[in-house]
Amino acid sequence: MQTNLIQKVGQIGIPVKNLEKAIHFYKEQLGLPLLFQTSNMAFFDCNGLRLMLSLPEKEQFAHASSVVYFQVEDIQTAFEELSNKDVTFIDEPHLVAKMGQTETWMTFFKDTEDNTHALVSEVQGVTV
Repeated sequence: MQTNLIQKVGQIGIPVKNLEKAIHFYKEQLGLPLLFQTSNMAFFDCNGLRLMLSLPEKEQFAHASSVVYFQVEDIQTAFEELSNKDVTFIDEPHLVAKMGQTETWMTFFKDTEDNTHALVSEVQGVTV
């Protein structure tokens, strides 16, 4: 029997060029708690998952990050509240999948470093 060595994602690193601007975005606009920061990194808590914003150590690491999917309960409310905080959305909340009685909705946005991230919501018991 094979044991899973990897249990969960504990931290996601997001490369940034302007740390102070990025800290403001993730703290003030997205509302994530800032755990601590150093001169070239900042750590946020996202319900137990740690996001690390960091200035790249070398130019080869200075590229856009992977897409981080932030789960929300009510995607339309989250979309409206974050839009009111000047978060730049690429699209509006839209249905991406329906499995049985569960609908998965997403909307994508940009952070201050032009990284693309998403809000995702799974809605149960949906009837059309």
